[in-house]
Amino acid sequence: MLEKQRTILKSASLSGVGLHTGNRSVMTFKPAPENYGIRFRRIDLENSPEIPADIDHVVDISRGTTIAMGNAKVHTVEHVLAAIRGCEIDNIIVELDSNEPPIMDGSAIDYVHTLVKAGFSEQEAMRDYLIIEDTVHYHSDTDKVDIVALPLKNDFRISLMIDFANPALGVQHSGLFDMENEFATEFAPARTFCFLKEIEMLKEQGLIKGGDIGNAIVIVDRQFTDSEFDTYKNKLELNDKIKIGTSGILDDTPLRFKNEPARHKVLDMIGDLALIGAPIKGQILAARPGHKSNIEFTKMLRKLYLQRKVVKKYQMLKSTNGVLDVEAIMKILPHRYPFLLVDRILEIEMDTQRIVGMKNVTFNEPFFQGHFPEKPIMPGVLIVEAMAQCGGILLMQTLEDAESKLAFFTTMDNVKFKKQVIPGDQLIFEMQILSFRRGFCKMKGKAYKGYIGGEVACEGEFSVAVVNK
Repeated sequence: MLEKQRTILKSASLSGVGLHTGNRSVMTFKPAPENYGIRFRRIDLENSPEIPADIDHVVDISRGTTIAMGNAKVHTVEHVLAAIRGCEIDNIIVELDSNEPPIMDGSAIDYVHTLVKAGFSEQEAMRDYLIIEDTVHYHSDTDKVDIVALPLKNDFRISLMIDFANPALGVQHSGLFDMENEFATEFAPARTFCFLKEIEMLKEQGLIKGGDIGNAIVIVDRQFTDSEFDTYKNKLELNDKIKIGTSGILDDTPLRFKNEPARHKVLDMIGDLALIGAPIKGQILAARPGHKSNIEFTKMLRKLYLQRKVVKKYQMLKSTNGVLDVEAIMKILPHRYPFLLVDRILEIEMDTQRIVGMKNVTFNEPFFQGHFPEKPIMPGVLIVEAMAQCGGILLMQTLEDAESKLAFFTTMDNVKFKKQVIPGDQLIFEMQILSFRRGFCKMKGKAYKGYIGGEVACEGEFSVAVVNK
Protein backbone atom coordinates (compact mmCIF):
# COMPACT_ATOMS: atom_id res chain seq x y z
CA MET A 1 0.00 0.00 0.00
CA LEU A 2 1.11 3.55 -0.69
CA GLU A 3 2.65 5.26 2.33
CA LYS A 4 2.79 8.80 0.96
CA GLN A 5 -0.15 10.98 -0.04
CA ARG A 6 -0.86 11.66 -3.67
CA THR A 7 -2.88 13.95 -5.89
CA ILE A 8 -3.17 14.33 -9.67
CA LEU A 9 -0.67 16.01 -11.98
CA LYS A 10 -3.04 18.20 -13.95
CA SER A 11 -6.70 19.04 -14.39
CA ALA A 12 -8.97 16.79 -16.43
CA SER A 13 -12.68 17.06 -17.24
CA LEU A 14 -15.68 15.06 -18.42
CA SER A 15 -19.33 15.95 -18.90
CA GLY A 16 -22.75 14.37 -18.97
CA VAL A 17 -26.15 14.20 -17.28
CA GLY A 18 -26.84 13.65 -13.58
CA LEU A 19 -28.71 10.43 -12.76
CA HIS A 20 -31.39 11.85 -10.47
CA THR A 21 -31.54 15.56 -11.31
CA GLY A 22 -31.13 15.17 -15.08
CA ASN A 23 -28.98 18.31 -15.02
CA ARG A 24 -26.06 18.55 -17.44
CA SER A 25 -22.74 19.14 -15.74
CA VAL A 26 -19.07 19.47 -16.44
CA MET A 27 -16.90 17.85 -13.79
CA THR A 28 -13.23 18.76 -13.52
CA PHE A 29 -10.71 16.98 -11.33
CA LYS A 30 -8.01 19.36 -10.06
CA PRO A 31 -4.79 18.81 -8.07
CA ALA A 32 -4.89 19.69 -4.36
CA PRO A 33 -2.15 20.26 -1.74
CA GLU A 34 -1.13 17.86 1.01
CA ASN A 35 -3.69 17.11 3.75
CA TYR A 36 -6.43 18.80 1.71
CA GLY A 37 -8.60 15.71 1.39
CA ILE A 38 -11.39 15.28 -1.15
CA ARG A 39 -13.60 18.32 -1.68
CA PHE A 40 -16.41 19.06 -4.11
CA ARG A 41 -16.52 22.64 -5.40
CA ARG A 42 -19.72 24.19 -6.84
CA ILE A 43 -18.46 26.82 -9.28
CA ASP A 44 -22.02 27.62 -10.38
CA LEU A 45 -22.74 29.12 -6.94
CA GLU A 46 -21.58 32.43 -5.51
CA ASN A 47 -18.05 32.26 -4.03
CA SER A 48 -17.68 28.66 -5.33
CA PRO A 49 -18.34 26.91 -1.97
CA GLU A 50 -16.50 23.69 -1.20
CA ILE A 51 -18.00 20.65 0.50
CA PRO A 52 -15.61 18.24 2.27
CA ALA A 53 -16.34 14.65 1.30
CA ASP A 54 -16.76 13.20 4.78
CA ILE A 55 -19.56 11.60 6.73
CA ASP A 56 -20.26 14.81 8.68
CA HIS A 57 -21.54 16.43 5.48
CA VAL A 58 -23.87 13.63 4.34
CA VAL A 59 -27.46 14.92 4.27
CA ASP A 60 -29.38 12.30 2.25
CA ILE A 61 -28.96 8.61 1.42
CA SER A 62 -32.37 7.82 -0.07
CA ARG A 63 -31.04 6.86 -3.53
CA GLY A 64 -27.31 7.42 -3.37
CA THR A 65 -25.16 9.64 -1.19
CA THR A 66 -25.72 13.40 -1.07
CA ILE A 67 -23.32 15.78 0.69
CA ALA A 68 -23.92 19.43 1.55
CA MET A 69 -22.58 22.49 3.32
CA GLY A 70 -25.03 25.31 3.85
CA ASN A 71 -27.08 25.72 0.69
CA ALA A 72 -24.50 23.95 -1.50
CA LYS A 73 -25.33 20.32 -2.31
CA VAL A 74 -23.88 17.61 -4.50
CA HIS A 75 -25.98 14.53 -5.20
CA THR A 76 -24.87 10.96 -5.95
CA VAL A 77 -21.18 11.26 -5.08
CA GLU A 78 -20.44 7.61 -4.31
CA HIS A 79 -19.20 6.56 -7.77
CA VAL A 80 -16.86 9.55 -8.01
CA LEU A 81 -15.53 8.85 -4.51
CA ALA A 82 -15.03 5.18 -5.38
CA ALA A 83 -12.95 6.15 -8.42
CA ILE A 84 -10.84 8.56 -6.36
CA ARG A 85 -10.26 6.01 -3.60
CA GLY A 86 -9.76 3.23 -6.14
CA CYS A 87 -7.00 5.29 -7.76
CA GLU A 88 -5.54 5.80 -4.25
CA ILE A 89 -5.80 9.59 -4.42
CA ASP A 90 -5.78 11.48 -1.10
CA ASN A 91 -6.05 15.13 -2.10
CA ILE A 92 -8.22 16.39 -4.95
CA ILE A 93 -10.75 19.07 -5.91
CA VAL A 94 -13.85 17.87 -7.76
CA GLU A 95 -15.18 20.95 -9.51
CA LEU A 96 -18.79 20.97 -10.76
CA ASP A 97 -20.91 23.53 -12.59
CA SER A 98 -24.12 21.83 -11.42
CA ASN A 99 -25.46 19.91 -8.42
CA GLU A 100 -24.73 16.32 -9.55
CA PRO A 101 -21.82 14.56 -11.25
CA PRO A 102 -22.55 13.08 -14.68
CA ILE A 103 -23.70 9.49 -14.32
CA MET A 104 -21.93 8.41 -17.55
CA ASP A 105 -22.65 4.69 -18.06
CA GLY A 106 -23.64 4.03 -14.42
CA SER A 107 -20.20 2.77 -13.43
CA ALA A 108 -16.98 4.50 -12.33
CA ILE A 109 -14.87 3.58 -15.36
CA ASP A 110 -15.10 6.99 -17.10
CA TYR A 111 -14.00 8.71 -13.89
CA VAL A 112 -11.05 6.33 -13.60
CA HIS A 113 -10.02 6.95 -17.21
CA THR A 114 -10.18 10.70 -16.61
CA LEU A 115 -8.06 10.44 -13.46
CA VAL A 116 -5.52 8.24 -15.22
CA LYS A 117 -5.39 10.81 -18.03
CA ALA A 118 -4.65 13.52 -15.43
CA GLY A 119 -1.77 11.45 -14.06
CA PHE A 120 -0.74 10.90 -10.44
CA SER A 121 1.70 12.89 -8.33
CA GLU A 122 3.26 11.61 -5.11
CA GLN A 123 3.42 14.17 -2.30
CA GLU A 124 5.84 14.47 0.61
CA ALA A 125 3.34 14.08 3.47
CA MET A 126 2.76 10.60 4.84
CA ARG A 127 -0.63 9.02 4.29
CA ASP A 128 -2.89 8.72 7.33
CA TYR A 129 -4.67 5.35 7.53
CA LEU A 130 -7.46 4.07 9.71
CA ILE A 131 -5.90 0.87 11.00
CA ILE A 132 -8.49 -1.63 12.21
CA GLU A 133 -7.13 -3.07 15.46
CA ASP A 134 -10.34 -4.54 16.91
CA THR A 135 -13.51 -5.93 15.34
CA VAL A 136 -16.16 -3.35 14.43
CA HIS A 137 -19.64 -4.79 13.76
CA TYR A 138 -22.77 -3.17 12.34
CA HIS A 139 -26.04 -5.11 12.38
CA SER A 140 -29.59 -4.27 11.29
CA ASP A 141 -32.44 -6.68 11.97
CA THR A 142 -34.80 -4.56 9.86
CA ASP A 143 -32.69 -4.63 6.71
CA LYS A 144 -31.00 -7.99 7.44
CA VAL A 145 -27.58 -6.38 7.04
CA ASP A 146 -24.30 -7.27 8.69
CA ILE A 147 -21.03 -5.43 8.06
CA VAL A 148 -17.81 -6.23 9.92
CA ALA A 149 -14.36 -4.66 9.90
CA LEU A 150 -11.54 -6.99 10.94
CA PRO A 151 -7.82 -6.42 11.52
CA LEU A 152 -5.62 -7.13 8.51
CA LYS A 153 -2.02 -6.03 8.75
CA ASN A 154 -0.91 -3.54 6.06
CA ASP A 155 -3.62 -4.38 3.53
CA PHE A 156 -7.21 -3.64 2.50
CA ARG A 157 -9.75 -6.21 1.35
CA ILE A 158 -13.50 -6.19 0.94
CA SER A 159 -15.87 -9.14 0.43
CA LEU A 160 -19.65 -9.00 0.21
CA MET A 161 -22.78 -10.94 -0.57
CA ILE A 162 -26.11 -9.76 -1.98
CA ASP A 163 -29.41 -11.65 -1.94
CA PHE A 164 -32.46 -10.01 -3.51
CA ALA A 165 -34.50 -13.23 -3.90
CA ASN A 166 -34.77 -12.61 -7.65
CA PRO A 167 -34.06 -15.34 -10.25
CA ALA A 168 -32.13 -12.93 -12.48
CA LEU A 169 -29.79 -12.11 -9.60
CA GLY A 170 -29.86 -14.97 -7.13
CA VAL A 171 -27.26 -14.87 -4.40
CA GLN A 172 -24.06 -13.19 -5.59
CA HIS A 173 -20.64 -12.77 -4.02
CA SER A 174 -17.71 -10.55 -4.89
CA GLY A 175 -14.45 -9.47 -3.32
CA LEU A 176 -11.60 -7.04 -3.92
CA PHE A 177 -8.21 -8.11 -2.61
CA ASP A 178 -5.76 -5.80 -4.39
CA MET A 179 -6.90 -2.20 -4.92
CA GLU A 180 -4.00 -1.24 -7.18
CA ASN A 181 -4.33 -4.17 -9.58
CA GLU A 182 -8.05 -5.05 -9.43
CA PHE A 183 -10.13 -1.90 -9.00
CA ALA A 184 -9.80 -0.30 -12.44
CA THR A 185 -10.38 -3.50 -14.42
CA GLU A 186 -12.61 -5.64 -12.20
CA PHE A 187 -14.84 -3.17 -10.32
CA ALA A 188 -14.81 0.31 -11.88
CA PRO A 189 -16.71 -0.97 -14.99
CA ALA A 190 -19.54 -2.48 -12.89
CA ARG A 191 -22.77 -0.52 -13.51
CA THR A 192 -25.50 0.48 -11.09
CA PHE A 193 -28.70 -1.57 -11.13
CA CYS A 194 -32.31 -1.33 -10.01
CA PHE A 195 -35.54 -3.29 -10.29
CA LEU A 196 -38.19 -2.52 -12.88
CA LYS A 197 -40.82 -1.95 -10.19
CA GLU A 198 -38.58 0.71 -8.62
CA ILE A 199 -38.60 2.88 -11.74
CA GLU A 200 -42.22 3.95 -11.27
CA MET A 201 -41.60 4.81 -7.61
CA LEU A 202 -38.42 6.75 -8.41
CA LYS A 203 -40.11 8.75 -11.15
CA GLU A 204 -42.98 9.60 -8.79
CA GLN A 205 -40.37 10.94 -6.36
CA GLY A 206 -38.93 13.17 -9.07
CA LEU A 207 -35.74 11.10 -9.33
CA ILE A 208 -33.80 9.32 -12.15
CA LYS A 209 -34.51 12.21 -14.54
CA GLY A 210 -31.23 11.34 -16.25
CA GLY A 211 -31.62 7.56 -16.01
CA ASP A 212 -32.02 5.16 -18.91
CA ILE A 213 -30.97 1.61 -19.81
CA GLY A 214 -27.70 3.05 -21.08
CA ASN A 215 -26.60 3.93 -17.55
CA ALA A 216 -28.23 1.24 -15.42
CA ILE A 217 -28.97 -2.46 -15.42
CA VAL A 218 -32.72 -2.90 -14.90
CA ILE A 219 -33.80 -6.21 -13.36
CA VAL A 220 -37.23 -7.44 -14.47
CA ASP A 221 -39.12 -8.41 -11.33
CA ARG A 222 -42.72 -8.80 -12.55
CA GLN A 223 -44.62 -10.52 -15.35
CA PHE A 224 -45.94 -8.54 -18.34
CA THR A 225 -47.91 -9.34 -21.45
CA ASP A 226 -46.78 -7.40 -24.53
CA SER A 227 -49.77 -5.05 -24.31
CA GLU A 228 -49.28 -4.52 -20.55
CA PHE A 229 -45.64 -3.64 -21.11
CA ASP A 230 -46.50 -1.19 -23.90
CA THR A 231 -48.89 0.57 -21.51
CA TYR A 232 -46.23 0.53 -18.78
CA LYS A 233 -43.61 2.05 -21.13
CA ASN A 234 -45.96 4.87 -22.09
CA LYS A 235 -46.77 5.58 -18.47
CA LEU A 236 -43.08 5.81 -17.54
CA GLU A 237 -42.08 7.52 -20.78
CA LEU A 238 -39.60 4.77 -21.64
CA ASN A 239 -38.11 4.35 -25.10
CA ASP A 240 -40.66 2.56 -27.26
CA LYS A 241 -37.99 0.17 -28.62
CA ILE A 242 -37.21 -1.29 -25.18
CA LYS A 243 -38.27 -4.92 -24.76
CA ILE A 244 -38.79 -7.12 -21.72
CA GLY A 245 -36.33 -9.66 -23.09
CA THR A 246 -35.80 -13.21 -21.90
CA SER A 247 -32.71 -12.96 -19.67
CA GLY A 248 -34.41 -11.33 -16.69
CA ILE A 249 -32.69 -8.04 -17.53
CA LEU A 250 -34.63 -5.34 -19.33
CA ASP A 251 -33.88 -5.29 -23.08
CA ASP A 252 -31.51 -8.23 -22.52
CA THR A 253 -28.70 -5.81 -21.70
CA PRO A 254 -25.53 -7.95 -21.60
CA LEU A 255 -23.63 -8.03 -18.32
CA ARG A 256 -19.96 -7.06 -18.19
CA PHE A 257 -19.40 -9.62 -15.42
CA LYS A 258 -21.49 -12.58 -14.37
CA ASN A 259 -21.78 -11.00 -10.90
CA GLU A 260 -21.83 -7.37 -12.05
CA PRO A 261 -24.48 -6.27 -9.47
CA ALA A 262 -22.37 -7.65 -6.60
CA ARG A 263 -19.27 -5.94 -8.01
CA HIS A 264 -21.18 -2.67 -8.17
CA LYS A 265 -22.09 -3.07 -4.50
CA VAL A 266 -18.34 -3.33 -3.79
CA LEU A 267 -17.89 -0.13 -5.79
CA ASP A 268 -20.62 1.64 -3.80
CA MET A 269 -19.13 0.53 -0.51
CA ILE A 270 -15.65 1.75 -1.45
CA GLY A 271 -17.21 5.11 -2.33
CA ASP A 272 -19.16 5.37 0.91
CA LEU A 273 -16.16 4.27 3.02
CA ALA A 274 -14.19 7.13 1.44
CA LEU A 275 -16.33 9.39 3.65
CA ILE A 276 -14.24 8.26 6.63
CA GLY A 277 -11.61 10.70 5.40
CA ALA A 278 -8.77 8.19 5.27
CA PRO A 279 -8.06 4.84 3.58
CA ILE A 280 -8.42 1.67 5.64
CA LYS A 281 -5.96 -1.00 6.62
CA GLY A 282 -8.28 -3.87 7.42
CA GLN A 283 -10.77 -6.36 6.00
CA ILE A 284 -14.44 -5.56 5.37
CA LEU A 285 -17.07 -8.33 5.23
CA ALA A 286 -20.62 -7.34 4.28
CA ALA A 287 -23.93 -9.19 3.85
CA ARG A 288 -26.73 -7.44 1.93
CA PRO A 289 -25.32 -3.89 2.27
CA GLY A 290 -26.91 -0.72 0.87
CA HIS A 291 -26.21 3.00 1.13
CA LYS A 292 -28.11 3.31 4.40
CA SER A 293 -26.11 0.58 6.12
CA ASN A 294 -22.86 1.73 4.48
CA ILE A 295 -23.33 5.21 5.92
CA GLU A 296 -24.14 3.91 9.42
CA PHE A 297 -21.07 1.69 9.31
CA THR A 298 -18.94 4.55 7.99
CA LYS A 299 -20.10 6.71 10.92
CA MET A 300 -18.77 4.05 13.30
CA LEU A 301 -15.41 3.96 11.51
CA ARG A 302 -15.21 7.76 11.24
CA LYS A 303 -15.72 8.02 14.99
CA LEU A 304 -12.93 5.49 15.55
CA TYR A 305 -10.67 7.36 13.09
CA LEU A 306 -11.15 10.73 14.84
CA GLN A 307 -10.48 9.20 18.26
CA ARG A 308 -7.30 7.54 17.00
CA LYS A 309 -6.25 10.81 15.38
CA VAL A 310 -6.39 12.60 18.74
CA VAL A 311 -4.34 9.86 20.39
CA LYS A 312 -1.79 9.92 17.58
CA LYS A 313 -1.58 13.71 17.66
CA TYR A 314 -0.50 13.71 21.28
CA GLN A 315 1.62 10.56 21.01
CA MET A 316 -0.17 8.69 23.77
CA LEU A 317 0.58 4.97 23.91
CA LYS A 318 -2.50 2.78 23.67
CA SER A 319 -3.75 2.09 27.18
CA THR A 320 -6.75 0.39 28.72
CA ASN A 321 -6.87 3.22 31.27
CA GLY A 322 -7.72 6.02 28.86
CA VAL A 323 -6.93 7.79 25.63
CA LEU A 324 -4.89 10.75 26.96
CA ASP A 325 -2.57 10.71 29.95
CA VAL A 326 -1.42 13.78 31.87
CA GLU A 327 1.60 14.31 29.61
CA ALA A 328 -0.68 14.45 26.59
CA ILE A 329 -3.08 16.76 28.46
CA MET A 330 -0.21 19.19 29.13
CA LYS A 331 0.42 19.35 25.37
CA ILE A 332 -3.16 20.59 24.94
CA LEU A 333 -3.81 22.79 27.98
CA PRO A 334 -1.58 25.67 29.14
CA HIS A 335 -2.40 24.97 32.83
CA ARG A 336 0.31 23.78 35.23
CA TYR A 337 0.70 23.02 38.94
CA PRO A 338 -1.19 23.81 41.05
CA PHE A 339 -3.94 24.56 38.57
CA LEU A 340 -4.00 21.56 36.23
CA LEU A 341 -7.10 19.78 37.48
CA VAL A 342 -7.55 16.88 35.01
CA ASP A 343 -5.43 13.72 35.42
CA ARG A 344 -6.64 11.61 32.49
CA ILE A 345 -9.05 11.61 29.54
CA LEU A 346 -11.02 8.36 29.40
CA GLU A 347 -13.13 8.89 26.27
CA ILE A 348 -13.33 11.31 23.34
CA GLU A 349 -16.23 11.07 20.90
CA MET A 350 -15.73 13.59 18.12
CA ASP A 351 -18.96 12.73 16.30
CA THR A 352 -21.15 13.46 19.36
CA GLN A 353 -18.66 16.08 20.64
CA ARG A 354 -18.46 14.43 24.05
CA ILE A 355 -15.53 13.85 26.40
CA VAL A 356 -15.05 12.01 29.69
CA GLY A 357 -12.20 12.98 32.03
CA MET A 358 -11.00 12.05 35.49
CA LYS A 359 -9.39 13.66 38.54
CA ASN A 360 -8.16 11.86 41.62
CA VAL A 361 -8.69 14.08 44.67
CA THR A 362 -6.00 13.54 47.31
CA PHE A 363 -5.29 15.11 50.69
CA ASN A 364 -2.09 16.57 49.20
CA GLU A 365 -4.07 19.05 47.06
CA PRO A 366 -2.74 22.53 48.04
CA PHE A 367 -6.22 24.02 48.47
CA PHE A 368 -7.03 21.66 51.35
CA GLN A 369 -4.60 23.55 53.60
CA GLY A 370 -7.03 26.45 53.74
CA HIS A 371 -10.40 24.99 52.62
CA PHE A 372 -10.89 23.93 55.33
CA PRO A 373 -8.09 22.66 57.64
CA GLU A 374 -10.45 20.79 59.96
CA LYS A 375 -12.95 19.71 57.28
CA PRO A 376 -11.22 19.49 53.88
CA ILE A 377 -13.68 20.15 51.01
CA MET A 378 -12.73 20.79 47.40
CA PRO A 379 -13.89 24.34 46.51
CA GLY A 380 -16.85 24.35 44.16
CA VAL A 381 -15.18 26.89 41.92
CA LEU A 382 -12.30 24.45 41.36
CA ILE A 383 -14.72 21.64 40.47
CA VAL A 384 -16.19 23.96 37.87
CA GLU A 385 -12.68 24.83 36.67
CA ALA A 386 -11.82 21.13 36.33
CA MET A 387 -14.99 20.56 34.30
CA ALA A 388 -14.09 23.50 32.07
CA GLN A 389 -10.55 22.17 31.54
CA CYS A 390 -11.98 18.83 30.48
CA GLY A 391 -14.36 20.55 28.07
CA GLY A 392 -11.51 22.72 26.82
CA ILE A 393 -9.55 19.63 25.78
CA LEU A 394 -12.52 18.57 23.64
CA LEU A 395 -12.96 22.08 22.25
CA MET A 396 -9.32 22.27 21.14
CA GLN A 397 -9.75 19.09 19.07
CA THR A 398 -12.31 20.90 16.89
CA LEU A 399 -9.79 23.62 15.92
CA GLU A 400 -7.28 23.21 13.13
CA ASP A 401 -4.90 25.77 14.71
CA ALA A 402 -5.51 24.92 18.37
CA GLU A 403 -1.89 25.67 19.31
CA SER A 404 -2.47 29.39 18.65
CA LYS A 405 -5.73 29.66 20.62
CA LEU A 406 -6.87 30.19 24.22
CA ALA A 407 -10.34 29.64 25.68
CA PHE A 408 -11.96 31.81 28.37
CA PHE A 409 -15.23 31.57 30.31
CA THR A 410 -17.82 34.20 29.38
CA THR A 411 -20.85 32.94 31.31
CA MET A 412 -21.95 30.08 33.57
CA ASP A 413 -25.62 29.09 33.79
CA ASN A 414 -27.61 26.71 35.96
CA VAL A 415 -24.52 25.72 37.97
CA LYS A 416 -25.46 23.55 40.94
CA PHE A 417 -23.27 21.99 43.63
CA LYS A 418 -24.97 18.84 44.87
CA LYS A 419 -22.39 16.81 46.80
CA GLN A 420 -19.23 17.66 48.71
CA VAL A 421 -15.95 16.44 47.25
CA ILE A 422 -13.39 15.33 49.83
CA PRO A 423 -9.95 13.66 49.86
CA GLY A 424 -10.12 10.15 48.45
CA ASP A 425 -12.89 10.93 45.96
CA GLN A 426 -12.48 10.37 42.25
CA LEU A 427 -14.25 12.86 40.01
CA ILE A 428 -15.47 11.80 36.57
CA PHE A 429 -16.28 14.70 34.24
CA GLU A 430 -18.68 14.30 31.32
CA MET A 431 -18.75 17.32 29.02
CA GLN A 432 -20.49 17.88 25.70
CA ILE A 433 -20.36 20.74 23.20
CA LEU A 434 -23.84 22.04 22.39
CA SER A 435 -22.83 24.61 19.77
CA PHE A 436 -19.74 26.32 18.42
CA ARG A 437 -20.05 29.29 16.08
CA ARG A 438 -17.79 32.21 15.28
CA GLY A 439 -15.43 31.59 18.16
CA PHE A 440 -18.12 31.15 20.84
CA CYS A 441 -18.79 27.74 22.32
CA LYS A 442 -21.66 26.54 24.49
CA MET A 443 -21.18 23.32 26.47
CA LYS A 444 -22.83 21.46 29.30
CA GLY A 445 -21.52 18.91 31.75
CA LYS A 446 -21.60 17.06 35.03
CA ALA A 447 -19.02 16.02 37.59
CA TYR A 448 -19.81 12.59 39.07
CA LYS A 449 -18.32 10.97 42.14
CA GLY A 450 -16.76 7.65 41.14
CA TYR A 451 -18.45 6.81 37.83
CA ILE A 452 -20.78 8.10 35.11
CA GLY A 453 -24.29 7.94 36.50
CA GLY A 454 -23.07 8.04 40.10
CA GLU A 455 -23.67 10.85 42.58
CA VAL A 456 -23.58 14.24 40.86
CA ALA A 457 -21.20 16.62 42.62
CA CYS A 458 -21.72 19.51 40.20
CA GLU A 459 -23.49 20.32 36.95
CA GLY A 460 -23.91 23.35 34.73
CA GLU A 461 -23.76 25.02 31.34
CA PHE A 462 -20.82 27.12 30.21
CA SER A 463 -20.10 29.64 27.46
CA VAL A 464 -16.54 29.99 26.23
CA ALA A 465 -14.84 32.47 23.94
CA VAL A 466 -11.95 31.22 21.81
CA VAL A 467 -9.31 33.90 21.13
CA ASN A 468 -5.84 34.11 19.63
CA LYS A 469 -2.94 33.83 22.04
